[in-house]
Amino acid sequence: MELPRLLQGPWPGSPLRSVHSGWGRLALHLPAHGLGRGLAPATRRLLQGPPGSWDWPELPAFGGPLIEEGAVAEVQCRLAAQMGAERCWLGVNGASGLLQAALLAMTRPGDRVLLPRNLHRSLLHACLLGGLRPVLMRLPFDRASGLWMPPTLRDLEPVLAAASPLAAAVLVHPTYQGLAADLRPLVAALQARGLPVLVDEAHGAHFAAAPRRLPESALACGADLVVHSLHKSAGGLGQTAVLWQQGPRVQPATVERSLLWLQTSSPSALLLASGAAAIERLQQPAGRAALQRSLERAERARAQLQQRGWPLLANADPLRLVLITARLGCSGLAADGWLMERGVVGELPEPGCLTFCLGLTPPRVLGRRLHRAWSAMAAAIGSSAPLPPFEPPPLPLVCEPELELGQAARAASEPVALEASAGRWAAAMICPYPPGIPLLCPGERIDPARRDWLLEQRRLWPGQIADTVQVVRP
Repeated sequence: MELPRLLQGPWPGSPLRSVHSGWGRLALHLPAHGLGRGLAPATRRLLQGPPGSWDWPELPAFGGPLIEEGAVAEVQCRLAAQMGAERCWLGVNGASGLLQAALLAMTRPGDRVLLPRNLHRSLLHACLLGGLRPVLMRLPFDRASGLWMPPTLRDLEPVLAAASPLAAAVLVHPTYQGLAADLRPLVAALQARGLPVLVDEAHGAHFAAAPRRLPESALACGADLVVHSLHKSAGGLGQTAVLWQQGPRVQPATVERSLLWLQTSSPSALLLASGAAAIERLQQPAGRAALQRSLERAERARAQLQQRGWPLLANADPLRLVLITARLGCSGLAADGWLMERGVVGELPEPGCLTFCLGLTPPRVLGRRLHRAWSAMAAAIGSSAPLPPFEPPPLPLVCEPELELGQAARAASEPVALEASAGRWAAAMICPYPPGIPLLCPGERIDPARRDWLLEQRRLWPGQIADTVQVVRP
């Protein structure tokens, strides 16, 4: 099928086409604008203009994220002032590119960087590019859902004692599933040791716009650098993101140098305009009021579902609804496949959970519609007995690859059967689930305990873990 026609969907067989007219199509996945319903009004107007009229180069009047004059520079200054930051830079290759630039801006080659185990793999790529030494910290694990949980200050203190010396630290707030830590004491504890802190707040751009219903934003908690994905948690188009900077620990000049290395020299004017409009929408009275209405609608849907007995994960973001499918006796992977065939499209299936992203405009009567869909799903593939508790991966409190990350990733490698992999150095990331979160990084030695855990996961969840792993050739 031709790409333009495909984008016009839904088409027969498409996951966006409902084959069950009683439910209607439910697209509960990213981008957060909900197939256009939550786009900022300025972006909608732009897209309704003549095709291609928004495809501008970096003309003097328009400028770009790294150009000191022009409309983009003026918008970035205004947005930073509105958010209480010192500087901001719009990005057009997603939160991934801005996370990488931010990490490189905080560090120098050879530095040791504290990273949580639920980091996005783009940060490991930044370590590889910048010659950094990742120090991975273990996180609390929830056996009922199979999810990593946010760390507390009590979790962080022994990590810092075991991991020093460090040059910088990264925190994730919130997680994909809307789980959030008490961030302020974590940031303060890290900065008290002289560490600049980068917060991956890709899924929390809306936190600053609704302080009464949502956790404190990373900027309010004093983080040095913060990255927001504007299509994951605001009304921006795909690939739109923003990087914020404040405080004396990271200099704007080093940030701009990293952005120059990693960002395109021909940024899309459409994406820049969409990103700016998404942020401004969240800061305007009308946008804040719309967000409050969406949060209230999401909270009503959660309450209705909980009253009907559905097992939902307790999280900090009402716009992320997480069904603990393990308590229904089925995996999130199976539930997702069954529902998708019937037009109910979630965002993130995992062995114990299925996450639905409600976006900035949750559908009306959402609770009733999900109840009907979930009831049919549970009757078809569920079980009266819940799945057994999940076993956490056998990870040390902190772990640093034995072999330098770049050396391992670039070394000659070979595939070996998972059963025979113990004792070998991983040559590539092993990310069982969810996508992007590594269990093993290049240069880490595959110990028997992790090998055995992977073998058990392969037995439990066929098709999720490969039979072979890529290891460094002797």
